[in-house]
Amino acid sequence: MAWLWLLCALLPAFMPSVTANTPPVFNMSSLVTLPEDLPVGAVAFWLVATDSDNDMLTYGITGTYAYFFSVTRDTGEVKLASPLDSETLYSFGITIFVDDNHNSPVRKDLRVIVQDKNDNAPVFQNSAYATSINETLPVGSVVFSVLALDKDTGPAGLVRYYIEKVIPSNDDSKNLFYILQNGSIVLNESLSYNNKSAFYQLQLKACDSGGEWNNSQVTLCSQPVFLSISVVDEPDLDPQFVREFYSASVAEDAALGTSVLKVEAVDADKGVNDNVTYSITNSTRPGWFSIEKDGVITVSGALDREQLLNDNGEVHIQVAATEGHRNIYGQEAKATIWVTIRVTDVNDHKPEFYNCSLPNCSFSPQEAQDNFTGYVDEHTSARIPIDFLTMVAYDPDQGDNGTFLLSLDGEDADAFNVSPERAAGSVSVQVVVRNSEMVDYEKKPVMYVKVVATDSVSNDYSVATVTIHLRDINDHRPTFSQSLYELTVPENSPTGFVVTSSINATDQDKDKWGRITYSLLPGNGEDLFEVDPNSGTVTVKNGTLLDREKQAVYYLTLQATDGGNQSSTTALEITLLDVNDNAPVVRGSYNIFVPEEGGNVSVTIQAYDDDQPDTNNSRLLFSLLPGPYSHNFSIDPNTGLLRNLEPLDREAIDPALEGHIVLTVLVADCGNPPLSTEVNVSITVEDINDNLPIFNQSSYEFFVKERDPGEFVGTVKAWDADQTETNNRISFSLSGTGVNNFVVRGYVLEDGGAEGYLWLLPDVSLDYEAQKFFNLTVSAENPGPQGLESTASVTVVVVDVNDEPPTLDAASLRAVLVAENGSQHGQVAQVTAQDVDTDSLLRIELVDVICTKDNVDVGSVCHEWFSMDANGLVYINQSEAIDYEACNLVTLVVRAHDLNTDSRFDAYSSNGDLPIVIEDKNDNAPYFLPVNQTFVIIPELVSPGQQVAFVQARDEDSPHNSIIDFSIPKADFVSKDGATNPVQVFRIVRSVDADLYTASIMLVTSLDSTLQGIYQVTVQAQDQPVVGPALETQITLNLFTVDQSYRVRLQFSTNKVEVGANVEEIKAALVQATRTSVYVVTIQNIDSTARAQVQSYLDAYFVFSNGSALTLNELNLMIRRDQDALRQLLQLGLVVVSSQEIQESDQPKLLTSVIIGLVVALLLVLVILITALLCVRKSYHRKLQAMKAGKEARKTPIEATNSTAAIPGTNMYNTDRANPMLDLPTKDLGLECLSSSDLDNVSLNSLDKNAVDLDTDSKKIKKPLPHNSPKQEPEPLSAVLSGRHVGTSGPKQRDLSFTNPGLDTTDL
Repeated sequence: MAWLWLLCALLPAFMPSVTANTPPVFNMSSLVTLPEDLPVGAVAFWLVATDSDNDMLTYGITGTYAYFFSVTRDTGEVKLASPLDSETLYSFGITIFVDDNHNSPVRKDLRVIVQDKNDNAPVFQNSAYATSINETLPVGSVVFSVLALDKDTGPAGLVRYYIEKVIPSNDDSKNLFYILQNGSIVLNESLSYNNKSAFYQLQLKACDSGGEWNNSQVTLCSQPVFLSISVVDEPDLDPQFVREFYSASVAEDAALGTSVLKVEAVDADKGVNDNVTYSITNSTRPGWFSIEKDGVITVSGALDREQLLNDNGEVHIQVAATEGHRNIYGQEAKATIWVTIRVTDVNDHKPEFYNCSLPNCSFSPQEAQDNFTGYVDEHTSARIPIDFLTMVAYDPDQGDNGTFLLSLDGEDADAFNVSPERAAGSVSVQVVVRNSEMVDYEKKPVMYVKVVATDSVSNDYSVATVTIHLRDINDHRPTFSQSLYELTVPENSPTGFVVTSSINATDQDKDKWGRITYSLLPGNGEDLFEVDPNSGTVTVKNGTLLDREKQAVYYLTLQATDGGNQSSTTALEITLLDVNDNAPVVRGSYNIFVPEEGGNVSVTIQAYDDDQPDTNNSRLLFSLLPGPYSHNFSIDPNTGLLRNLEPLDREAIDPALEGHIVLTVLVADCGNPPLSTEVNVSITVEDINDNLPIFNQSSYEFFVKERDPGEFVGTVKAWDADQTETNNRISFSLSGTGVNNFVVRGYVLEDGGAEGYLWLLPDVSLDYEAQKFFNLTVSAENPGPQGLESTASVTVVVVDVNDEPPTLDAASLRAVLVAENGSQHGQVAQVTAQDVDTDSLLRIELVDVICTKDNVDVGSVCHEWFSMDANGLVYINQSEAIDYEACNLVTLVVRAHDLNTDSRFDAYSSNGDLPIVIEDKNDNAPYFLPVNQTFVIIPELVSPGQQVAFVQARDEDSPHNSIIDFSIPKADFVSKDGATNPVQVFRIVRSVDADLYTASIMLVTSLDSTLQGIYQVTVQAQDQPVVGPALETQITLNLFTVDQSYRVRLQFSTNKVEVGANVEEIKAALVQATRTSVYVVTIQNIDSTARAQVQSYLDAYFVFSNGSALTLNELNLMIRRDQDALRQLLQLGLVVVSSQEIQESDQPKLLTSVIIGLVVALLLVLVILITALLCVRKSYHRKLQAMKAGKEARKTPIEATNSTAAIPGTNMYNTDRANPMLDLPTKDLGLECLSSSDLDNVSLNSLDKNAVDLDTDSKKIKKPLPHNSPKQEPEPLSAVLSGRHVGTSGPKQRDLSFTNPGLDTTDL
C-alpha cells in the first residue's frame, strides 16, 4: 500500500510535463487538385498546420505515391518531383505528417486529383489506308472512313479531321473530296478514270478542339497519314479516234481498190479496251469509196475531180467506229468522224470561152461560146477596155493543167491587146485599145479581132471572135471672134440694163454637138452681171451694187459650151462711168484745246470726195455756219483753215458749257446737184489759275473734350472763282503749336467752294492737365505752280473730364515676412494708392492669390490664409493653416479702383504684387528614399575606401533647416549560424545634389573573405536647424557577403591579352546564360607546360540580385542549358570551368616541375626521391582524411543531421531544399566544394570531370566489367555510413546518405 501512496503523491508532479505540450493540427483540406502540366520543381501546395505551443514544426509525405513530391521540412512547401499524367493516374492518395518534436507525428490522408490538360495529340488507328472505288460513284457517296483517338477529355479530346493535301495536286483534285467530323471521306465531285486521274493519295490530319496547356490555349494535331484511292474504270465512254482529223489525196484516174488512208479508233475506257469495227455512215459522193474492217478506205467507183469544183475538189466521208460490247447504260458505244479526201487533177480539158461575169458563171459545157460583141468610142486612149464585153475563159483542170495563154489574131488585131495574157482556172478577158489613132469612126465604124486561149501543157486551144462597134464623139469646140471685148456702163444703171448683145460664138459640129450655151465663169463681178445662156446678151444683174468709187473696172470671162460639153472662153472688160453720187467726207474729228487769254485757234479742216477726181463732182468749198460764238472765228473757203478773231476768256463762257465751244463747218462739192457735209469743231478753252481762294470768315473757335481720340473739332469754308475743278480745288492745311494732334480733311462743294473738317487724329486725345487750348492757322490754297493761298486763325479750347486712373504706391508693395504654424496674427501690411483727379474716390481690391512652393504653383492651398479690406489693410485670416512646406510664398495680386472715373476710361490701376514670404520652422524630420536594390559585398574584390552601399534622404523644411548629416550608430555582422557581432568597418561619406543628400557607405578596413553572413548597418539621418531641436530618422541596410568558396575559374585557349580584349563579350555571354551579375577578379596566363590546351584563366563571381551566388556545378549546368551562350563562349576560347582551389592545388605541382626541370641533369636520383615522397605524402593525407570521416560518421547519429533552412545571404541550402534561384535538384547543389582539404578538392573536382563538353555527341560510354572480373570491394566510408544504427527516439527517417566518388577511401 505504501507504494500506492507514493504514486498518488508523485502523480501531480508528473502531470504538468504530460499535459504541457499539445500536438499540432493540420489546417488544410483533404483534397488537392493539381494540373497535369505543372512543371517539375514548381510549388504544388503547402502543408499547413498550427501548433498552440508555437513549437518548430517539420513536415513530410509518405505513401506509395510520395515520390511525386518533395517537401521542405521546416516550411511545408511541397514541390512536384515527378511529372503528373492524368491519363495514367487520374487520382491517388498520399499521407502527410507534421512533427513538433515533442509528440508523435500527426498524420493525415490527402487525396490528389490530377486535372487533365491538353497534352495528347490525336492518333490514327492505322498508319496508312487504301481503298478502290468505281469511277461512276455518285457525288456525295462515302469513299472511306478513318478513326483517330485522343486520350484527353473534354474539348481537348474532341477530334476534328482535315484533308491537308490531295495528290495529284491540281484544279481537278483540289475540291474532289471532303471529310466529315466523324472521319468519313465523301466524294465532292465526279470521277473520271480517263479525264482526271486513276489514282489519288489523300494526306489526312486529325486535331483536337484545343485545350489549356501551360496556361495557354493550344491545339494538338496528329502525324499525317495517307489514304490511297484507286479508281476502277468502267465502260461508260464511247470509242475515241486516235487523231482529231483525217485527210488524204487520190488522183482522179485512180484504179478501183486503191487504198487511200487508214483510220484508227480505240476504246476511251482504257481499263476495258474493247474491240472496234468501222463503217461509212455518210458521204458527199456515195459509191466512190468504201472502208475495210481494219479501217482502210479504198476507191470503189470512178472519180472525176471536175465534179467537185464546188466542193473545192474534196470528198467528205463520215466514218463510224463501234465497240464490240454495249456500255454500262445498255447502249451501243459509237463515235463518228468526218474524213476529207482530196481528188487530185489530171489534164483532161482545154480552155473554153463563156459569155458571163465572174463569179456568176456555171461553166457548163453547153454554155461555151465563140462569138462576142463590144463597143468603144473612137480615138479612145490606150489601155481602155471595150464596153459591154462579158468574156470569161475557163479551164476546169487544176494547177499547171488549168493554166492557159491568151492572145489576139485577126485583121484588126494590131489596134487592140488582150488582158490578161496568162491565166489559170477561170479569168475575165478584156480587149483593150492599143492604138487610138487606128480606132477612128470616120475610117471604119466596125472592127473584128479573134481571142485565142491555148493550154500551156497540152497546147490545145479555143478561138472566139469579138465584133467591136465604134461610137462617134464630139471633136470640135465653139470659137469667139475676139479674145477681148471692151464695154462701158453708167454706175447708176438699173438692174437688167443691157451691157452688150453683139457677142456670139460658132461651132462646126452639127445637131446636138453644135448647140451653144453661154455662161459667165466665177470671178470678179459675177454677182453684178449676167448673160443669157441662149443669146449671149450681157445685162446688169444687180444695179444697187454698182459703185465706181469702190471699183471702176470689172474683168469677166464669158464661156461658150457645145452639146458635147466642149467649151471656149473670151474676156470682157466693163468700165463704170462716174455720176455725182458721193457727198464730201471729212477726215477725223476736231477737238481743240486752247488756254484762255493767250491761246489762238489755227486748224485746217481735212475733207475729200470719192467722185471722179479733177471734176466738179469732187471739188470742195468750206463755210462756217452761224452760232453763239461763231462771230469770234473765220474759215478759208478753199483751204478750210479755221482761226479765232480775238483772245479767248474762260470766265466769259457760260459756266454750264465748262469752257466748251462748238462750231459747225459746211463742206460742199460742185456737182449737179451739189452734195454737202457738216462737221462740228469742238474748241475747249482751258482754264488757268488766276483767282485766289477766300475764307467765309477770318477766325474760328472750337471746343473739344479731353481724352476723346479722333474727336470732330469744327468746320472752315472757302471759295475760288476759277471754273475748272483743277484750278478751283481748294486744299486745307494746318500750322501752329500742337498741330501734330489735328488733321483737316477737305470736301469740295459746288461752284468752287470747299469745306475743311478739323479732327483729332484717331490715336490722339487731348489732355486738359497738359494743355488747355491750341492756337492754329488754317490755310486754303490751290494746287499748282502758282501756289495761291489765304489763311484764317483757329482756336481749339480743351474741355476737362475725369480721365486719369489711380496708381499703386510701390513702397506699400514691399515683401513682408510671416511665420508658419500659427506664430503670427493680425495686420501684416497696408496697400495704398494715388489719383491725380481731384474728385477721385479710391478703393483697394484683391484680384488674385497665387500660392507657390519653390517657384512652382501649388494651387489654392493658401487662398484662405490672408484677407484684405477696401482701405488696403492686409490681415492674417488662418494663422494655424499657414504651412511653409505646403507654400513658402503667397503673392496677393491687388489693384486700385477710382469709383468716380468717367465710364469711357479705365477706372483701375495696373495690378500690383504684394509678396508674403512664409518663414520656415523646423517641423519635418529627414526621410530616406526607398532602397530598391540589394547590396552584395565580395570581400575579395572590395578594398578600404571603396563604396559598398548607399542611401539617399531628403528634408521638406527650408534649405537652412534641411541640411542633413549621416552617421552609423550601429553595425553588426550576422553569421550563418545566427550569431551577431558588432563591427566597426564602415564609414559614411556625404554628398549633396540640390536637396538630395546621399550617404555613401565606405569600407574602412579589409574584410575577411572566409566569413559567411550579412552585415546589418544602421544609418541615421539628422537635420541641422538654425533654431530649435534637431530631428532624426534611421534605416537598416543588409549587405550580403559572398565568400571565396563561390569563386569560379574559367580557363581559355587564348592568352590573357586576348581574353582581356574580349572580356566584355565574355561577360555578356555569361550574363545571358546565368542571369547574374559577373564580377571579374583577375585574368592571368598559365604555364603552357601545365596544360597544352589552356593558356590563361579568368576568376570571377556570379551573384544574383538577392545576394546568392552560383557554385561551380550550377554554373556548368546553366552554361550547358544556354546553347547560344555556350557556342559564343567556345568561340571566345573557353576550355574549362573549374574552382579556384583546383587551380591553386596545381601550383605546387607546377613549381615542383619547374625545379625538377632545372636540376634534372644534375640530381636525377634526387628527383626520383622527391617524386616518391610527394606521392606517399598525398596518399597519406587522403587516407588520414578518410579515417577521420569514418570515425566521425560512426559517432554521429542520423537524428543529429541538421535540416535547417538556408543561411541568409549565402547560396547554401540543406539537402531537402535546393536553391530557388536555380531550380536544381539536390544532387546538383555542389556540396562537395566545401571540403577543407586541397587534395580532396583535387580528387573531387578533377579538370577532366569539369571540362566543358565541346561535343556532347562524342561522349563514350564506359563498357561494363566482364563477368569473371574480381568483385569490387565496398568503399569504406560508404560502408561506415550505411552501417550506422538509426536512433530509436523517433520514427524511422528516410535515407539521406549519398555517395561522393571524390571521397573514395577504398585504398585504405
